[in-house]
Amino acid sequence: MGHQHTRSAPAHYRCVGVGVGPANLSLASLLHGQPDLPNLFIDRKESFTWHDGQQMPGSSLQVSMLKDLVSLADPSNPFSFLSYLHDQGRVYHFLNARFDDVPRLEFRNYLAWASRRNPNVAFGETVLEVGFDDVFTVRTDRRTVTADNVVLGVGSEPWLPGHVGDRLGPTQFHIAQFMTMARNLAGKRVVVVGGGQSGAEAVLDLISRPAGDLPRRVSWISRRRNYFPIDDSPFTNDYYMPSYADYFYGLRREVREEFNTRHILTSDGISESTLRDIYQRIYVHRFIDGNPDLVGLHPNREVTSVAAGPYGGWQVSTRHNDEPDAAELFEADVVIWATGFRPARTDFLAPIAGRLERDGDELRIDEDYAVQWDGPSDRRIFVQNAARGQRGLADPNLSLIAWRSRRIADRLCGVRSDEQLASFIEWSTKVAPGAQSPWSA
Repeated sequence: MGHQHTRSAPAHYRCVGVGVGPANLSLASLLHGQPDLPNLFIDRKESFTWHDGQQMPGSSLQVSMLKDLVSLADPSNPFSFLSYLHDQGRVYHFLNARFDDVPRLEFRNYLAWASRRNPNVAFGETVLEVGFDDVFTVRTDRRTVTADNVVLGVGSEPWLPGHVGDRLGPTQFHIAQFMTMARNLAGKRVVVVGGGQSGAEAVLDLISRPAGDLPRRVSWISRRRNYFPIDDSPFTNDYYMPSYADYFYGLRREVREEFNTRHILTSDGISESTLRDIYQRIYVHRFIDGNPDLVGLHPNREVTSVAAGPYGGWQVSTRHNDEPDAAELFEADVVIWATGFRPARTDFLAPIAGRLERDGDELRIDEDYAVQWDGPSDRRIFVQNAARGQRGLADPNLSLIAWRSRRIADRLCGVRSDEQLASFIEWSTKVAPGAQSPWSA
């Protein structure tokens, strides 16, 4: 009896992840080895990367090594940072090194190791379109698959102010390209814009180069009133606990927005060690090496425009926040924009975009990070690392990635894992019996 040749149906998964940064890699690690939950995670990059363009020598994490892909959700998971060290045969060496903080390049290598060990992670494949017809259809440049659930983890992309325009190139670039672009700067005037950790690391790298490779001048411009340290104190870190993330989710939108603005230094301040290193380098250059003009520190200023300089290079115009009528000009051969990142675009959702609810610039999510939409309740789109306005400053941070992935994994499995104990702090009002809550309508 002959075989009838029919076109096979697309492979079907309970969960397809779009993007493989730390967030979706965390979920992939928690789901690994669960035969009843087939999953696939796709990324357009040829191999894993994580801020590879700004892995400056000596840079380190601003969070604990325990805030890895899985440990805070599943300490026995084989994709932990400790498992990586053990697998590489250097766990004792790491302990003996007594790093104050994990070298960022080491953590990046750990993430790449986890991605290589997971057969459900596929690189070099671009998701072109996500549609829906009873199930989600995920079309890539290589294949089409279907899924009951889709998890968005496309990460972030460099953000630049509008006045940069189309001037990007060898003499104007974002900090994400620092390692490849910030070369051959000896004798040049360099302006660094941005007062967060990445801007500080760029300044430190530039003024730490050998004498023959030093720029002529490094000017550091920031909107902040000074170069402020990260607030890493114990009670502040309670903002980065699951119980606070859930409390934050229930607040009014205007309260959430005010919080994120007021407490930005809990996530985007500068490590004290970096500030100390910069200060010491300036001291040595100015008072010991006799190079007093190498560094210019200019906080509390807003860059208003960048134009071609009258004698070549660029002319950076700023406005002082306390003296708004007084403009300042900085001549530069190179401008480095350490202006942060924003959630990446999700144009591949175009076929279903009109069915998804929004909260401002974000997709509106429920308490388990599932997008609220008009589709069936058992078909969900989850969002990772793109709900800062609804989930707080911890959302793009490494602190809660394992917990967030566990929330999503639980929803996929129809279970609810036990939570860790809540914060010492009573975040919400305890309404007296019979009294009306001030939050009620």
